[in-house]
Amino acid sequence: MTHDTDENEQQNERDAQNKQDERDAQNKQDERDTRSDQNERQRRTAALRGAKHILSRPSAHATLGERLTALAADAGTVYDLGESVDLYGGGVVAALEERVASLLGFPAAAFFPTGTMAQQVALRCWAERTGNATVALHPLAHPEMHEGGAFGTVSGLRTVHPTSAPRLPTADEVRDFGEPFGTLMLELPLRDAGFSLPTWDELVAVVDAARERDAVVHFDGARLWECTPHFGHGLKEIAGLADSVYVSFYKSLDGLSGAVLAGPETLVDEARVWRHRYGGQIFQQYPAALSALVGLERELPRLASYVAQAKVVAAGLAEGFREAGPAWFRINPEVPHTHQFQVWLPYDAEMLTRVAVEQAEETGVALFHPFHPAPGGVPELSFTEVTVAGPGLSWTVADVVSAVREFVRRVG
Repeated sequence: MTHDTDENEQQNERDAQNKQDERDAQNKQDERDTRSDQNERQRRTAALRGAKHILSRPSAHATLGERLTALAADAGTVYDLGESVDLYGGGVVAALEERVASLLGFPAAAFFPTGTMAQQVALRCWAERTGNATVALHPLAHPEMHEGGAFGTVSGLRTVHPTSAPRLPTADEVRDFGEPFGTLMLELPLRDAGFSLPTWDELVAVVDAARERDAVVHFDGARLWECTPHFGHGLKEIAGLADSVYVSFYKSLDGLSGAVLAGPETLVDEARVWRHRYGGQIFQQYPAALSALVGLERELPRLASYVAQAKVVAAGLAEGFREAGPAWFRINPEVPHTHQFQVWLPYDAEMLTRVAVEQAEETGVALFHPFHPAPGGVPELSFTEVTVAGPGLSWTVADVVSAVREFVRRVG
């Protein structure tokens, strides 16, 4: 018996050691993969930073020194730097809130460190008012795709989808939806459907359909700033369709971070209470607030020109791909609704990203940012998001066509 027990103990020790060896080997492989990913990201960033011709330069590619130097140089043009710093709000943060409330035509606004927090707070406040915690939104909307199920997990909200088509719901889909909801949330533009927008008349009709159901309307306006050319209406008119609106500062306006929730005073007052409960009552936020004011002053007036240029770039891409001859391509939308759109190609995402980086490194022309595999794991199908900003304003159709030819040649 003792002999058998000893053998069993030895076998258990060997099994435990084997498992530990396997874990150690996996950990080492994970470390190698992590280093490899970091090296690839650094290489991509270096290639894009070094490119002489590029459609946009994301602030995420800047160095700490560059961002701090730029903010120090520009902040004094939008706010009196002799004022005291903000403490849990007030000061420059309050000035930003007032500026955004005025731009959007609402009586009040509250600054939040993130849009994820701002929207959860807004929708839970509306749920308390309507008595219905169900939010109707698109399955491709940001809370469904990129927030880890926070609506339900953190805020007790339930989501339903009036449509699964790659566009915002129609008035009929909202009006005829088979169960009640308290809030209709519309992401303008719908990023994961190609930064797509409805027409102005379609948007008005959808809002009216929600009102017929006694639902409130909330706009996810992270990129609302650039929607005015497509709708042919100003920010106040667009935002005025909704009961509340969230806007972001670090996307189109090139701010450091932060968001604002705008709406009725009673809603915003309650939102401030929930902001504190969610951990969003930050001691000092003046760098983010100052950079947001700079963005409103500098980038907001330029966005219409970026939208117009995006149409030029999209036309050049389509012409270039038709001439260069990949088996298939898609520009989505074919005519961009904002200054951002998608490009789809029938190739592996890693290969396309590698080609884009090599083209930037070797020619100084950065046409595309990284590609991503198609949702659902469809093989040999990838997409990238194209953003046209200040650096892209000088590109002609011929410039784009030439860059596409070189890109396709490298793809082989």
